[in-house]
Amino acid sequence: MGRSLVKCLLWGLIVLVHLHGHRGCFEEERMGLLEIKKEFVRSIPNVTFEYFSPPRVYHPFGGHILPSWVDDHKSECCEWERVTCNSTTGHVTHLSLHNIWEFDMEVEPFDYYLGYSFEFKDMAWFLNVSLFESFKELRSLDLSFNAIGGWIEHKGFEGLLKLNKLESLDLDANIFNRSIIQSLRLLTSLKSLNLSYNALEGSLPTKELSVFEDLEILDLRDNTLNGSGTVQDSKSLSKLSKLKHLDLGRNQFDIRILRSLGALSTLKYLKLDYNAMKGPLYDLDFAALDSLELLDMSSNELTGIVPPSICALSSLKSLVLEGNDLNGSLPTQGLCELKILEELNLSWNNFEGTLPSCLYNLTSLQVLDLYENYFRGNISSHLIAGLISLKHIDLSYNLFDGFSFSSFANLSKLEFVQFMCDEKMVNIETETSDWVPLFQLEFLVISNCSLNKLSNQIPTFLFHQHSLRVLDLSYSMLKGQFPGWLVGNNTRLEYVSLNDNSLSGNFHLPLCLNFTYWMDVSSNQLSGQLQGNIGNVLPNAWHLKLSNNTLNGSLPSSIGNMSLLRAFSVSINNFFGEVPKELLAGCSKLITMELSNNNFDGHLLSSDFNLTMLQALIINDNSFSGAMSNELSQWPYYSFLDVSNNNMSGKIPTWICNQTYISSLLLGNNYFEGEIVCKTVPFVNLDISHNFLSGSLPSWSSNYLQYLNLKENKFSGSIPEAFLNISEIVTLDISDNKLSGIIPSAIGKLSYLRILLLRGNRLNGTMPTQLCQLTNISLMDLSRNFFSGTLPHCFQQIVSNETLPFGDFFSVHVGTLTYRDESVHDSERFERQSKYIEVNFVTKYGLRSYKGSILRYMSGLDFSCNNLTGAIPLELGKLQGIRALNLSHNQFTGSIPKTFSNLIEIESLDLSHNRLSGEIPPQLIRLTFLEVFNVSYNNLSGRTPDMKDQFGTFSASSYEGNPLLCGLPLEKNCTNKDNSPPSPTQSLDASDKKWYKVDQTVFFTSFSVTYIMFFLGVIIVLYINPHWRLRCFNLVEDCMYSCYFSVTIILRKLSVCLYN
Repeated sequence: MGRSLVKCLLWGLIVLVHLHGHRGCFEEERMGLLEIKKEFVRSIPNVTFEYFSPPRVYHPFGGHILPSWVDDHKSECCEWERVTCNSTTGHVTHLSLHNIWEFDMEVEPFDYYLGYSFEFKDMAWFLNVSLFESFKELRSLDLSFNAIGGWIEHKGFEGLLKLNKLESLDLDANIFNRSIIQSLRLLTSLKSLNLSYNALEGSLPTKELSVFEDLEILDLRDNTLNGSGTVQDSKSLSKLSKLKHLDLGRNQFDIRILRSLGALSTLKYLKLDYNAMKGPLYDLDFAALDSLELLDMSSNELTGIVPPSICALSSLKSLVLEGNDLNGSLPTQGLCELKILEELNLSWNNFEGTLPSCLYNLTSLQVLDLYENYFRGNISSHLIAGLISLKHIDLSYNLFDGFSFSSFANLSKLEFVQFMCDEKMVNIETETSDWVPLFQLEFLVISNCSLNKLSNQIPTFLFHQHSLRVLDLSYSMLKGQFPGWLVGNNTRLEYVSLNDNSLSGNFHLPLCLNFTYWMDVSSNQLSGQLQGNIGNVLPNAWHLKLSNNTLNGSLPSSIGNMSLLRAFSVSINNFFGEVPKELLAGCSKLITMELSNNNFDGHLLSSDFNLTMLQALIINDNSFSGAMSNELSQWPYYSFLDVSNNNMSGKIPTWICNQTYISSLLLGNNYFEGEIVCKTVPFVNLDISHNFLSGSLPSWSSNYLQYLNLKENKFSGSIPEAFLNISEIVTLDISDNKLSGIIPSAIGKLSYLRILLLRGNRLNGTMPTQLCQLTNISLMDLSRNFFSGTLPHCFQQIVSNETLPFGDFFSVHVGTLTYRDESVHDSERFERQSKYIEVNFVTKYGLRSYKGSILRYMSGLDFSCNNLTGAIPLELGKLQGIRALNLSHNQFTGSIPKTFSNLIEIESLDLSHNRLSGEIPPQLIRLTFLEVFNVSYNNLSGRTPDMKDQFGTFSASSYEGNPLLCGLPLEKNCTNKDNSPPSPTQSLDASDKKWYKVDQTVFFTSFSVTYIMFFLGVIIVLYINPHWRLRCFNLVEDCMYSCYFSVTIILRKLSVCLYN
């Protein structure tokens, strides 16, 4: 009886202990936790962004780490954050110290800084590992993402001895080198070790790892380990007899590493993606890895076909070969024998041919990804219907002939369908028959394909879908009313992209979409006004794009309720009125706002503007007015500001010049006035053309400026040498101002210059030879100035016929989301806000505008409308890549160089209004691309070129004003003696004389006699008649005084201007 009672009491005590556990945390462990916190607080790093000037020291972590860890005996440490205790013993068993310094996204935009000089290694510090020796029951320790560079040597290695129960150690995302493995050798109880994203280098440390005989999971991803493995490596790895999970991705192993890994007979999970594995997949022996369930060899340089020997991996459930150079057709043997395969990813390869029908047998297949290959033919409905377990299918960017969605009808588990097309718009039909799907899709992307080619209607099977999270039907030529019903049926929609179709009607959303963060219906035919409550309907939207429609009315003030909005675009519509103040105050997270090409007005850039996170503001082509407020200087992050083509006025504020970095500032075609006061230029692209700016060009310097447009202002004076301290400049346009003087010799230092436009000024002097140092130039326009002298002979060094790298637009990148991966929130892409460079250049009889990619190929020289003299340099004929050459309206003499026949790319050649003589070289008929040819009003003679090829298209106006020319298309026919001009001294028979052939001796003799007789007659008249003599002297005296006073007044005005 007594024994039974004792047993009952013992069992009751055990039950009570299990039910209530140990309620107090051990003092030794509590103090140990507080010491750990002190260590982290002492080691908080500062990040210096050297990109800024002066360098900005940023403390992104706030300083308030582990706030629940307080030195208070009433505070139970087992309830502290990141701490887990055993409910029975009360000992600490798990410590999760991952990313102990969390970035405070509310203080600074973290993604903004990622584009600058932030490096993880700049934060390295050393940890005293002895702080953990009091946690004898610790099972799991996570120190990942803390930038730890190593242990403090004299404080800790022996402390690891006491962690003899530690099973999981996570050191991911630190800065340890390979010595870390040796220092962990005492932790023989480890089952999981994560050393990914560290600084391990050299060969695979098999010898050091062999001591961890209980290890089941080993992660060495994202280091710089390399090599191919040796026999000794195989022996060492064989001791890891329990290893099941091995991740060696993102290292530098070659294909031979698989030989060493064959010793891991228990391995089930192997990742070798992003390595240096080259060579044919056919040579690999897979037999030793027959326990593998997952094999990832993606993003290497594997070649050849998928070998039949792949069937040796009989346990394989996931095969990922994405991003290699594999080719050929898919084999009917081997691959189709992997009966339990659940994932097959062959994307980003060069596979071709049709899909083998034996894939029908892979009834366990859940993921089929064939993205970006060369598969062709029809996709068999029988094949697809056999994949009864299919959940995810991606057939994008192949060469399939077509596809019918009814093949999916009975696939009840289908969740993810993606079919994107490129130049070949594959015909995708969803309306081939009446069918009701058994599946409920979460992810549907059909982009840039010909969707329902005959009807262009939105798929009717979508009436039966109620679980969609991602919907993208962009670029699919859809017609009809905007499908508000589709949005209403799928209340969990997160991503909606219906852009670039022909949808019409009102943009009306029927209900509140709390989950939708992305809505893009741009480039359609939507009309009407926005619903007044749109801000309440999309309360969590990050991205709202309505551009390029015909929407009208004013913007609803409810947009201000979209507090998470980061990208907002309504450009190219018919909106009018002022931008709501609620938007400018409430959408505080906006990164890009695009309102261009509407009819907005008012003072947008005033003190009410409170979008302090904005990076890109694009409001060009509206009617905004007023000055730019100085309070905008508190807008610290902007990179792209376009207010061109508005009614803005006032002076350009000085705070713009004081910004650290601005990608693009576009103020063209407004009413800005005053002088440029910037001493430094923080811009990459500066366009202040078509304004009323005046004064001298500034003396400044810049290491960023690449594109500068100052044309059509009122700048005057000479071009200062200091103005050209812009070493990175690519495009320089200061045309149509009032600049005078010579071109500074410093122009030759601009080695990156591609476009130089100085036309329409008052520049004079000779053309400096330093212009020839611009070896990357493609367009040079010095027309309508007062240059004189001869043309330098060194121009053959410029205007290369090679297509040089050239940025034809400026852009800012804005962080947004993508859906390439099924987890739509986990990946990030960048949306580019672009503004194309536009250049005006005279060619083919007119001022033409060139912008975008065409500037990569356009090249030309325009020296017209100056006072250049002498012969045209023969060296210009070496500019084989030039497309336009204009030397008209000068005083060039001599003949047209025969070397011009080498200008094989030329399209426009204008030599008119000069004093050229001689024949037109007949070799010019080789210029097969010539569209405009003008040699009018010269002294050319002889026969015109044969009316062949392009010269058969030129009219008589191309040759007029040359009386010695003959032949078609001129009316004057050529005789044998007309083929060459007569010599001036040649003796001519009376019958051969023409009206324009005059004896020069007779002409000059008669002219001299006549002039002398007239002069003597005037003197005799004045001598005889005193009245006429007096009137003549008075007239001369009046003229003298008039000239004197006129010159005096002009000189006084000029001196006053110079003094001012």
